[in-house]
Amino acid sequence: MGIIFYQLFLWLFAAGVRVASLFNTKARLWVRGRKDLLQKIRESCAGYSGPGTIWMHCASLGEFEQGRPVLEQLRIAHPGYRLVLTFFSPSGYEVRKNYTGADHVFYLPADSPAHARALLDSINPSLVIFVKYEFWYYYLGQIAKRRIPLLLISAIFRPGQPFFNWWGGLHRRMLQCFTHLFVQDAASAELLKNIVPADRISVAGDTRFDRVAAIAADAAPVPVVAAFCGESPVLVAGSTWPEDEQHLQTALQQHPQLKYVIAPHEIGAAHIEQVLQLFPGAVRYSVAEKEGVPANARVMIIDNIGMLSRLYQYGRYAYIGGGFGKGIHNILEAAVYGIPVFYGPAFEKFREARELRDTGAGIPLANGTALSEQLDILESNTALYAQLCHKAGTYVRENKGATGMILSFIQAKRLLTN
Repeated sequence: MGIIFYQLFLWLFAAGVRVASLFNTKARLWVRGRKDLLQKIRESCAGYSGPGTIWMHCASLGEFEQGRPVLEQLRIAHPGYRLVLTFFSPSGYEVRKNYTGADHVFYLPADSPAHARALLDSINPSLVIFVKYEFWYYYLGQIAKRRIPLLLISAIFRPGQPFFNWWGGLHRRMLQCFTHLFVQDAASAELLKNIVPADRISVAGDTRFDRVAAIAADAAPVPVVAAFCGESPVLVAGSTWPEDEQHLQTALQQHPQLKYVIAPHEIGAAHIEQVLQLFPGAVRYSVAEKEGVPANARVMIIDNIGMLSRLYQYGRYAYIGGGFGKGIHNILEAAVYGIPVFYGPAFEKFREARELRDTGAGIPLANGTALSEQLDILESNTALYAQLCHKAGTYVRENKGATGMILSFIQAKRLLTN
């Protein structure tokens, strides 16, 4: 019965995306990206004669950032292998389709028995790595049938997921396809122990810690932002949504000594214009890059994609958007620089946000007034501020190492032999 509902889900999802593509850009990219996709994959991968292929699949951009340190270390350790990277979502593929760390970057064809067989025939992987989640029944089944080593990395599980409910038999079968599961925490391992043998589960942590540490260690300067910041204390707000920006405006009015660098999640012309109206006198990054930074500007709006992780190096404080909506964005990109991190109330499902809160360096907020109050406390108590900075940096450093554990497992089990 489970497979019937799964097939119905696949059909309804595909039909819904096609309808949505008539008026939604992301859905349109999803549909267009899969046109003649298997033929493109077959042609692109033909003629390879190296020792083998490593295939990594990510749902979207966030999962790619988790998988990236593993992929890049595999490139170093096994330089002769071909690396194939796939994405389910346009949010990942469209940003990373030209990523030079992989030999090929593709959308993942929609899940079906025929597509699974065709994809695996084309890329013929020696090792498959799925990042965090993405459970596609036909792909996982075909990988297992061919006895290809299959790893799940940086995974996290919660009691409400299908695997742990009476109706989740199909999902439990999918878990059985994995050779090994690397989970983020002991709670996930405990949930899995009645489904997967204990020797196929490792608590490795989250590879994002390794990724953000590498970024921070090699963070290139952003001269225009550095010129804007000068010697002033700066709050860097990343991946903000309209409600976040309203709360930031409230706090800015109460703290004239602060400058803001705001990187909205959506950078379309309409939203950038809304942000500029909310912060009169703000300068756009693209304008400052051409014309210089106005002497009296207190707010800079980042109107491009790709530099957010480097912006936090200029912050005295960080604010992470999304917490007044579906959930916060990546807080580790900021915490790695050893600064207090503010975020909205929708953070409970994010382990790192809960743990950073417990240290005191992660500070949940109810509204813009709460942000202003917290800034008052930290600006007036330098010892407390220094303590929270130390805790933020220490938290990231102490949680590194997942990438090394995964690579050691691959080597010890001889999953790649050269």
